[in-house]
Amino acid sequence: MNPCQPIPRAGEPCAIVIFGASGDLTKRKLIPSLYNLASYHLLPKNFSIIGVARSEMNDQEFQDRLGKDLTQLGTQPVDPNIWDGFRDRMLYCPGNFDDPKTYERLGQRLAESAKKLGTNGNVLFYLSVQPSFFATIAKMLAQYGLTKEEGNWRRVIIEKPFGHDLASALELNRNLTGALQEHQIYRIDHYLGKETAQNLLVFRLGNAVFEPIWNRRYIDHFQLTVAESIGVEGRGAFYESAGAFRDVMQNHMFMLLALIAMEPPNSLQGEVVRNEKVKLLQAVRRTSAEEALASTVRGQYGPGQVGGESVSGYRQEKNVNPESTVETYAAVKLMIDNWRWAGVPFYLRSGKRLAKRSTKIVVRFKVPPLGLFGENENEMIAPNRLIFNIQPDEGITFQVRAKVPGPTLATNAVHLDFDYSQFGERAPTTGYEKLLYDCMVGDSTLFHRSDMVEAAWEAAQPILDAWGNNPPKDFPNYAAGSWGPSAADELLERDVHKWWYPPE
Repeated sequence: MNPCQPIPRAGEPCAIVIFGASGDLTKRKLIPSLYNLASYHLLPKNFSIIGVARSEMNDQEFQDRLGKDLTQLGTQPVDPNIWDGFRDRMLYCPGNFDDPKTYERLGQRLAESAKKLGTNGNVLFYLSVQPSFFATIAKMLAQYGLTKEEGNWRRVIIEKPFGHDLASALELNRNLTGALQEHQIYRIDHYLGKETAQNLLVFRLGNAVFEPIWNRRYIDHFQLTVAESIGVEGRGAFYESAGAFRDVMQNHMFMLLALIAMEPPNSLQGEVVRNEKVKLLQAVRRTSAEEALASTVRGQYGPGQVGGESVSGYRQEKNVNPESTVETYAAVKLMIDNWRWAGVPFYLRSGKRLAKRSTKIVVRFKVPPLGLFGENENEMIAPNRLIFNIQPDEGITFQVRAKVPGPTLATNAVHLDFDYSQFGERAPTTGYEKLLYDCMVGDSTLFHRSDMVEAAWEAAQPILDAWGNNPPKDFPNYAAGSWGPSAADELLERDVHKWWYPPE
């Protein structure tokens, strides 16, 4: 082991309570993640997992069901030596989320867990439930004394969406902080659990070659892309109430923006890092309705070809209004009004049924002041680009200019590539391991604070208002399997830029 690297410590003894334990997230992500942490020796020796859901079953049935799911959905083969000890610490508590009896039973199971399994009274509550239950569960937990900290800790993880707009986000925060203290609330964003997302700060602040040039003098613009080749996949009812901007951009992408553009913190303590993220989000320019319409693009996919197969349009999806004006694609140009980024545009785009699944951050640097290596003095050589590949293949690419071998002075773009194979073989992960581990050790760095959520909604609200008052008239306006509406290309062309497309 590298002597410069700290030895990871296991989380503190605790009970992990999963509300919504019979749902998809539990079997696909949470249980596989906790099992992986156990295999890495990062799960505490004394732990328990208590599932809470409406389904009637006992401990044995709960263990058997999730054991079967883990075999099918886990990211690594199940080791019987690990699973046996893991399974025996899984308990079940049936009940409705708004029923007082559920919390009475849960209190008994927690007491049993502390006494028999040595969890020391520490509890991590994971609310894998519909957002409409967030406030209800928080209130009931507080009412029955299950969030009281007396020589131990009690923490609550909630999943997005954190509100539907600014007003609902403010109301949710009021309800949560009315039942819990802010330090107990961990708003999770699974995008920030991905290795390359975590690498953003290390790469830009830990390398002297990049840190001095991370500003408006050297960077021309940023592009953030979250492209999906799939459609709404049976989530038509949800998408009709959300749309691409709320589903992906206002939360995941705005928080990635905060990571790449925030000021350097003076330490890596969670609150210090989150303070800088808030400042960045507060510096995003608030636009008028006219500016919002001019600097954004909406799209909705129609029928097309994906992977050589014909697919239907959004309006033909299940539980979708056949005349829907909900966007499945969004592109925006944001400006940040601070000293570091004044005049540097940040272009964000996200969409369903696009040509390729790809999540990337592209940093486009300015070109040299003299075009010495072009065919004439007015020709601009290809710019340097730093590309953070977040999914599906994680890695970092630096595009530079080099001479092509031969007797003439010809140049071409070449890539300097980093991928995680350089660290040796890695076991596949779900992306939730880091976040669950951080919550167990009390590291809030990658979780959203209430003022971060509110600042992101304040930046988004003018766009939502402008769109709400000006319904689109050209939907559907891009074919499934394409890269989105042509207006998105025009958004950048007005600034003499082009979207960077991943290679085929």
